[in-house]
Amino acid sequence: MAVIKPSLAKGTRDFSPLEMEKRNFIFETLKSVFAKYGYREIQTPSFENLQTLTGKYGDEGDKLIFKILNSGDYLTKVPANLLADRASAPLVPHIAEKALRYDLTVPFARYVVMRQHELTLPFKRFQIQPVWRADRPQRGRYREFYQCDVDVVGSDSLLNEAEFILIYHEALANLGLTDFTIKLNNRKILTGIAEILGKPELIVAMTVAIDKLDKIGVDGVVTELLDRGFSPEDLKRLQPLIELEGSNEEKIEHLKQVLAPSAKGLQGIDEVETVLGYVERLTGDKALTNRFVEVDITLARGLNYYTGCIFEVKTNEVVMGSIGGGGRYDDLTSMFGLKGLTGVGVSFGADRIYDVMEELSLFPAGTGQSTKVLISNFDKLAELYALPLLRKLRDKGLAAELYPAATKLKKQLAYADAKRIPYVVLIGEEEIQSGLLSLKDMQSGEQRRLAEEDLVTHLTMS
Repeated sequence: MAVIKPSLAKGTRDFSPLEMEKRNFIFETLKSVFAKYGYREIQTPSFENLQTLTGKYGDEGDKLIFKILNSGDYLTKVPANLLADRASAPLVPHIAEKALRYDLTVPFARYVVMRQHELTLPFKRFQIQPVWRADRPQRGRYREFYQCDVDVVGSDSLLNEAEFILIYHEALANLGLTDFTIKLNNRKILTGIAEILGKPELIVAMTVAIDKLDKIGVDGVVTELLDRGFSPEDLKRLQPLIELEGSNEEKIEHLKQVLAPSAKGLQGIDEVETVLGYVERLTGDKALTNRFVEVDITLARGLNYYTGCIFEVKTNEVVMGSIGGGGRYDDLTSMFGLKGLTGVGVSFGADRIYDVMEELSLFPAGTGQSTKVLISNFDKLAELYALPLLRKLRDKGLAAELYPAATKLKKQLAYADAKRIPYVVLIGEEEIQSGLLSLKDMQSGEQRRLAEEDLVTHLTMS
């Protein structure tokens, strides 16, 4: 049999025990915050019916869906003329009926529609699972990656938007981040701007351009807007809005004056004010919104998808793209025939958050420590003596190991050091005879003699 060289599929990764412990620290931190705000976890299958996914992400998105070949002789049902054409796209409906999920949003919409009669509305769910995209792999972009979504459907209350700001703030603070910005905008404000310019039909072109402000600068945005059908007169009115500065209150007051002719625009401003007011009431701290929340009308993520408030989160401590985002959508479930069910949701970019925490050394010192105490093994007598102690330590809820074979102490200590085990119990002939066991602190190198009960108590308390 030929030897196969081990390799990973492009765009995928293995995770070591240490990496998994750090990733799980992020996931568990997020879960605890989600649960605190009344969200409950669901999971959906890794693959869906292909028709569930196609047509939901646009032509480019559909191309990135990983299709799953039907089992058996899947070519027998393909019309002969399609086989003769040798074009792959027309073959797909005949040879693939299922696909790996592209995101968590469409499966969630399918879940809600299928279970609409058993759900209590508003329905608050979170979901942390991998998704797959047949994208070109590059640094920071993978074909398999995790999404962390939290959504509420069946409620149009802006209290939900306010709580998502609190969820972002609390979760990121619990992860150790101290300097980040939660950007807030509203689709209705963007619609109002297009209306007062007399170009409502160019709203998508306008927002696609201004959303690139960070990448191409004001001059680049101006050039792109001119190319997309805006006049120099339009830009004279638009540019001050693009460059709008000041506090959130100052920005809002300026927008109220500019958007006075647009009822839709004023509605968007009112919604933003309401959300900020809820946050201040919920926290009792206006300084929180002033420090962490920024009204930014150049934010336009997912314009065609969102219908109200829009969020994006960026860290200011590390050069990194957004680490979270989301917004209000009013038509999530209509793709599956259930109309009129509004919702709002946000997501956390776990992989980017991981990179930020690594760069800033934010993972707690105990992360990566799976075992608390190792019991040495010098010979068969010591091994038999250690087994009841091992059981007693585990009964106390302590992660404990007995080294599985008698060998040199140097090798056993190296094992403990490699696994970052903080304590080692040494049991030799002298310890067995005296009943006083030696406990070595691997961090300080300090060693003490303790009776078995005292040793268990010390490890339980430390």
